[in-house]
Amino acid sequence: MNTPIYQIDAFSDHIFGGNPAAVCPLESWLPDALLMKITQENNLAETAFFVPLKDGQFHLRWFTPEIEMDLCGHATLASAFVIFNELDYGLDTIQFASSSGPLLVKKIGDYLELDFPKRVPVQSTLPSIIAQSLSIQPLEVWKSRDYVLLYESQQDILGLKVDEQLLRQINIDPGGIVVTAPGDTVDFVSRFFTPQAKIFEDPVTGSAHCSLVPFWSERLNKVVLEAQQLSERGGFLYCSLKGERILLRGQARCFLKGEILLPN
Repeated sequence: MNTPIYQIDAFSDHIFGGNPAAVCPLESWLPDALLMKITQENNLAETAFFVPLKDGQFHLRWFTPEIEMDLCGHATLASAFVIFNELDYGLDTIQFASSSGPLLVKKIGDYLELDFPKRVPVQSTLPSIIAQSLSIQPLEVWKSRDYVLLYESQQDILGLKVDEQLLRQINIDPGGIVVTAPGDTVDFVSRFFTPQAKIFEDPVTGSAHCSLVPFWSERLNKVVLEAQQLSERGGFLYCSLKGERILLRGQARCFLKGEILLPN
């Protein structure tokens, strides 16, 4: 049995930018062990799988090479890009059923807009092993699913060095570690680290903005914000706060189309 596969660069207007995700449309669910093997073979930060539902929705799941995730922004954007551009989908809005509840993606010109749940961080303290791994200490520490570490400037974020070898020794699951500061030309910038994942620094992290958007919205007294993730590949997100939801708008490009030759 064969199944199509796409590799999409999400949150970018060109290939080799943004965050790459594999997307596998399925007619029905394969065994979880096989989904994990496909993900590990892809060797990307995330592989998304979806199946059509009877009511026109799609059931969407996300896997890293280690675990199944509860939410992933760039792989959701990539999945929507495939549905809109490769599967002859005739509407301008897609509804995904997921472990994080219903997720909407709307096509607006060349952009795709994600409708995600808000995750408001609360003030916290930083585990000593995380603090020891940072070349610059944060001004404030916050926590939702991820740690949100506030810095003074974009230059601090660019100049920050993280001791990967030390941080990978952490014996708790910290979620992700987001470092953020006011941007020079955008409202805020960030970087995102996952010590429990094979890819240590994520290029562009949509799910982290579920916390970053309400965090910066309150500080800047704005509900519409522009964000930039300062990874090597980099990416831009156009963000809005809408009640208990956040809207993330970005572009995507297809890098690869292929077919997985699954064993019978």
